[in-house]
Amino acid sequence: MAAQLWLLRHGEAEPHDARSDDDRRLTERGEAQARDAGRALATLGVHFGLVFTSPKVRALDTARLACEALSVEPVAHPPLGAGLDVHEALALAAAGGPDGRTLLVGHEPDLSNVVHELTGGRAQMKKGGLAAIALRSTTGGELLALLRPRELRGLAARGAP
Repeated sequence: MAAQLWLLRHGEAEPHDARSDDDRRLTERGEAQARDAGRALATLGVHFGLVFTSPKVRALDTARLACEALSVEPVAHPPLGAGLDVHEALALAAAGGPDGRTLLVGHEPDLSNVVHELTGGRAQMKKGGLAAIALRSTTGGELLALLRPRELRGLAARGAP
């Protein structure tokens, strides 16, 4: 199995003028999006060796809520909050091991740029949206999935008892 890089955009957050950018919190909808993402991944049987998150409150809370269903603890990684580039994303993916899966929780436009640089495809990462890339080399990969929040909600509901 090739290493996989999964990218989760933080859920819906408070307006930009509610507080400083670093401290903006998730809305109730954003919290639900984060939980749905974690439950959807659990329903799909996706497990992660490592989860890295932006330290910004909305991303950190998204990671924590999603990880409740995944039995893994997210690690705050400052570059995810300040302009993640493809080289940093690949370095984080490598930390997951050659056959591992790594989840990065962050922001736009960084996540879409990483998808583009690794796959050549253009993706619009919705708030609470998820992308998965199979890494085929140290510089490229194949887009495995691009899921919107409503699709994640549907998957999460399938796995609910």
